[in-house]
Amino acid sequence: MKFKNWFLLILLFLFAGINAQIKNPVKFKFTVNELGNNQYEAVLNATLESGWHIYSRDIPEDTGIPTEYIVSGKNIELIGKFQEVGKKHEEFSEAFGGTIIFYSNAAGFKQKFKLKDGTKPGEVVAEITYQTCDDRVCLAPNTLEFTQKITPKGVSEDAVAPTEEVKDSVKTAETVVENPAKTKVTATETSKLDPKQLKIASIDFKKPLTDCGTEAVVATENYWMYLFLGFIGGLIALLTPCVFPMIPLTVSFFTKGSQNKAKGKRDALIYGFFILMIFVLLSVPFHLIDGIAGNIFNEISTSVWLNIVFFVIFIFFAGSFFGYYDISLPSSIANKSSKAEEAGGIIGIFFMALTLVIVSFSCTGPILGSLLGGSLSGSSHIPTLLTLALTGFGLAWAIIFGLLALFPQALQSLPKSGGWMNTVKVVLGFIELALALKFLSKADLVSKTFLIKRELFIAIWIVVGIGVVLYLFGLIRFPHDDKKPKISLTRKILGILGIGFVIYLIQGLIPAERPKMQLLSGILPPLNVSYFHDEKDGILGMKPEHDFFNAIELAKKENKPILIDFTGYGCENCRKMEEFVWSEPDILPILQNDVVLASLYVDDKEELPEDQKTKIDLGEGQVKKVKTIGDRWSLFQQINFNNNSQPHYVLITPDGKVINTPVSGYMDKKDFKKFLECGVNYYKNSK
Repeated sequence: MKFKNWFLLILLFLFAGINAQIKNPVKFKFTVNELGNNQYEAVLNATLESGWHIYSRDIPEDTGIPTEYIVSGKNIELIGKFQEVGKKHEEFSEAFGGTIIFYSNAAGFKQKFKLKDGTKPGEVVAEITYQTCDDRVCLAPNTLEFTQKITPKGVSEDAVAPTEEVKDSVKTAETVVENPAKTKVTATETSKLDPKQLKIASIDFKKPLTDCGTEAVVATENYWMYLFLGFIGGLIALLTPCVFPMIPLTVSFFTKGSQNKAKGKRDALIYGFFILMIFVLLSVPFHLIDGIAGNIFNEISTSVWLNIVFFVIFIFFAGSFFGYYDISLPSSIANKSSKAEEAGGIIGIFFMALTLVIVSFSCTGPILGSLLGGSLSGSSHIPTLLTLALTGFGLAWAIIFGLLALFPQALQSLPKSGGWMNTVKVVLGFIELALALKFLSKADLVSKTFLIKRELFIAIWIVVGIGVVLYLFGLIRFPHDDKKPKISLTRKILGILGIGFVIYLIQGLIPAERPKMQLLSGILPPLNVSYFHDEKDGILGMKPEHDFFNAIELAKKENKPILIDFTGYGCENCRKMEEFVWSEPDILPILQNDVVLASLYVDDKEELPEDQKTKIDLGEGQVKKVKTIGDRWSLFQQINFNNNSQPHYVLITPDGKVINTPVSGYMDKKDFKKFLECGVNYYKNSK
């Protein structure tokens, strides 16, 4: 079979046989608007599915792939540079160590032009190169062409013929581009691609040899973690001087203040429910703001000034916990709520719960502020996460009050109020200081001043940790501490744990070949913001192959399976996998010793030889170009593995057979290790 026909069959398989794993989260619409005075505007509008984004052309170097929009054509003269239209979002990327600029939901690109000869028609060719990503994966950079004829009024469309280039690139398609699985694809007359570059005909990538480790790996937002953290925050708040003394008083009011004991317990449970409801209601305004202003939280969470404000607020919270001043809401609010309790019944119980929340604000405010700050810096689903955190917070209070109301005899086992509650507050003050540095560090990273290096951050945390230890052992005191505090066994145990944490932090000051302190990943500045950072070839001491067929030869020589790593220079999730998962001590040895690593960059901009370039018609005037090494590996991934997302991992034998089901996206260590060990062990046992 001639290569031309063979390649055509491959392309037909690519777009007619691909299943749902091929993602197409962005749709384009190309129009040409007449502006008058022989001027026109080539407009390309992009609509993105929820959760996906497309990068701006203004994205910093060495981060994502900037969007490029080029307009050319017959009888066309450009006017100025192209413009981007839409709401830009800026977010600091810890994986890239810089601020990325992108569009969500929608984006537009405009280029003004005029006809060189207004008495003749023209033909516009618009080309866009872009990359789309979400929180889990990035898709390979894509290049599309759009064409449209321009015919001035009173001029015949046949006055000028299209160029040979346009005729080659524009084909008739049967269906729309939004569903590439049903799109007719044809190769251009000049399409040539050396089969040695893909070797699809001689390698069987279809069915895995084993089904071990093939459970779907789906990265989802860890909602339960925020609920749990909120619950822990609520329990801690219960131990503070503002809340703890009120527990026995409130429970006793319900269980002893009513002649009907059953009614008293029922009212106490209703009281706990109202506490939970009040905390949940505190998150409602954030949902309204998010609904009105789109990704406003994403913007403010990466704002330099907002992070500095949070830094100052957390320092202020710390001073309150240390006992230098109190933070409280205006007394008039508490008085009005307390007076409303006289209404009695369910309404009165509600205002009792509201009064508790208000008067305890001096202790709970900083903790709630920490939950808000953590949500703002933790995810793109901020209102939801904040609701879960506040739900956990209120749930802790509701459970404690409810259980004690049902079992009032348990009140006798509660510890008595005393100086230990102030100890809880002071320790929280040190925690607030540590968290404050996180916000200052983020402001430093986003502004690219890079003054707070990774080692400096760790050193400050060490100082804070030493402060906690000295306080717990009674070597330093704060305003509300006893003059001669009793160092209980609990304080001593916590002090010893504090010493252990300080020792753990110290290792971060020592340079090492691979990342340390994975427990603090996402909190510490990224690895490249360091006094010891030195760019070296390779990844984590490894030098992967960047050509699949070189990897095949090496694998045959070393008798090892091949781990194909479909990646990209602009793939943030790929960097996260390398730093946070590959570097793990039980993962890295497998990558170093048991596999041949083939990292294929789908955004490699080095151009292919002219006889290996091609174009694929997608319909509606859109043409997919294959002109770079990155395009080749992207096509290679799609043809053989029905997938176009990165990172994407495939384990194969040296003779080209898939060992187990490939996995995609950022995943936790457990899932990735299971995938690796499954394939490696199967290969070793089958030899």
